[in-house]
Amino acid sequence: MTEYGSVVLTLSNVLLPPEKLFPNPTPSTIEGLPWDVEYDLRLIGCELIQTACLLLKLPQTAVATGQVLFHRYFYFSSFVRRPMEIMAMACTNLAAKIEENARRVRDIINVFHHIKQVRSGSLIQPLLIDQVYIDRKNEVIKAERRLLKELGFCVYVKHPHKVIAMYLKILEKEREKDFVQTS
Repeated sequence: MTEYGSVVLTLSNVLLPPEKLFPNPTPSTIEGLPWDVEYDLRLIGCELIQTACLLLKLPQTAVATGQVLFHRYFYFSSFVRRPMEIMAMACTNLAAKIEENARRVRDIINVFHHIKQVRSGSLIQPLLIDQVYIDRKNEVIKAERRLLKELGFCVYVKHPHKVIAMYLKILEKEREKDFVQTS
């Protein structure tokens, strides 16, 4: 444990406390959102982050970091009060920075706009730089600040695939593609 002024950093700050985990009620279910709807919103949010990161050519660690941040945030805040898509954009933006592959907020907004058009089957049109775009950009920036504040700036994510890769190398199994993929 390291103490810096009045801020105490421990491993417990990084992990969710047991009372926040399933089957305990989440902020969304407390506000009346059925669990199956929350589950679907979590799934859609993670799919959006995955697709956006692929289109932004971000590494898989950024995808995983963004998804972990997304889930952590919504164990402290409610889907009823916060728009899922904006928070997914904020998590993508913050994850890209954390994994040292920063992207412009404009690029993230454009990618999410493109994904929305493709999913709805509408005509693909560029995002205009108008008041709607400016408002969206400000929403994403504010959401990122809210995310950082709610998580207490503890955004460290220890990814298990890094440890698995190390073990595969030690076991001299890194060339066995099926084994590596299964791991």
